[in-house]
Amino acid sequence: MRKTPCAMVRLIAATDPEFADALELRRRVFVEEQGVPLDEERDEQDLVAEHALLYDGGTLLGTARLVPSGKIGRVAVSEAARGQGLGLELMRCLEQRARQLALPEVYLDAQVKVVGFYERQGYAGEGEIFLDAGIEHLRMRKQLV
Repeated sequence: MRKTPCAMVRLIAATDPEFADALELRRRVFVEEQGVPLDEERDEQDLVAEHALLYDGGTLLGTARLVPSGKIGRVAVSEAARGQGLGLELMRCLEQRARQLALPEVYLDAQVKVVGFYERQGYAGEGEIFLDAGIEHLRMRKQLV
């Protein structure tokens, strides 16, 4: 039997020791693979966000964060673990957490190349495509209530 998404995901704060694992995975995905400058990948939102971490044993396979405004971001899955639905599990868990916090909606800035991933989860694009760290993005929202 497959575990439910949040049974597989740990929610932590930036002050927890496991946060170092999330930063390392984000560095590999965003800085090494996508060329995002390290000083743009990390920001002050990390300190107030809840960070979702998905492990297989002692190996971190995926991470994402939810900031108090309802913005989901820094969704990253290790290259070797992609295509297994882990990004979807991270998203579902953060959406569930947002509902627990009584947030009416969540939003994110999706890289244009993965807009379809978010559309399949009920997110709708809004506004114009914009550049963030040199990568095209689209703001997307999903109503939770």
